[in-house]
Amino acid sequence: MKILYGVQGTGNGHITRARAMAVEMHAAGVEVDFVFSGRPAEEYFDMAIFGHYRTFQGLSFAARNGQLDLFATCKNANFFKLYRDIRSVDTRSYDLVITDFEPIVAWAAKLQGVACVGFGHQYAFKYDIPRYKKNLVAQWIMSNFAPAAIQLGAHWHHFGYPILPPLIHTQPLQNISYSDQVLVYLPFENSEEVLDWLEAVPNYHFRFHCKDIEPGVYGNVEVFPFGRELFQKNLSECESVLCNAGFELNSEALQLGRRILAKPLRGQIEQHSNAIALEFLGVAKTTDVLSSQVIQEWLETSRVFQISYPNVARAVVAWLQSNNETSVADLCESLWKQTPNIPGIDFTFKQDALILNAKNITAY
Repeated sequence: MKILYGVQGTGNGHITRARAMAVEMHAAGVEVDFVFSGRPAEEYFDMAIFGHYRTFQGLSFAARNGQLDLFATCKNANFFKLYRDIRSVDTRSYDLVITDFEPIVAWAAKLQGVACVGFGHQYAFKYDIPRYKKNLVAQWIMSNFAPAAIQLGAHWHHFGYPILPPLIHTQPLQNISYSDQVLVYLPFENSEEVLDWLEAVPNYHFRFHCKDIEPGVYGNVEVFPFGRELFQKNLSECESVLCNAGFELNSEALQLGRRILAKPLRGQIEQHSNAIALEFLGVAKTTDVLSSQVIQEWLETSRVFQISYPNVARAVVAWLQSNNETSVADLCESLWKQTPNIPGIDFTFKQDALILNAKNITAY
């Protein structure tokens, strides 16, 4: 089986998910070519698992001081180049195309009539799940940004729909955490302002990953550069995680059993929806405004919550290779049955008629 796999490169969550899929695909003998878009090529790091991958500019959003910057987002978008890049990608030599909310391979597959599977958190929003107030423009963008004939959405709960559990990169971690240690990852906030807030909470030690402050020790705050291995080590040793309301890091924190405070990027509908879901499920605290007082109160009053998710990547790869026409609903239901400690919310799992057979998917 030969697969073309497109990955949205904005942030690191999509790439983290793709790492887990790459490991399982290689183990299963699947031939896969990766495409990344959404950030400059030189800003990708720790990418050896993806082999000779390709990068494109793609589309991405710009943020400033914790808020989506619509002007900069529109200014940076190059739709003519995007169209040329889409036309340059040949998907017809592949058995299947997968897009993790990556628009170039998704639209190339659509234009060329090739089977495409959308895989990732954004595809869960096709269902009536907890979300930010309905925004027709944002909903249209999310539905059309990276279209796919079959959509495998993932979330922290199935909410009664055929939605997958989170896909966690299950590399072995020490997972011996210290109660006074806090991992901080807020790439969309003003780092100097975040540093001031952290220094004003002296009873805790913060491990702050950012790219615009020189690494070193600043009182009770230790600043680290971006890097997968060091980040995972700090995540395994910190009992608490302060982060934006992205999906993948919060999923890893829940898997490890961490105290979580999540701040959504203002104006980013997905992150606002994630914050609503975290509060609805009762597994984390969220805030629209950060301050030293908010951080102090969270650390002193919030509890740790843990959910042990199964190996979703392995199950999905086996499902992709299968010719027995297993339904999406059956795949999802089997994985949730392997997930202890999910919040006890009364949802009846709804069956779904979607079936995958790579050669027989009707393309749009």
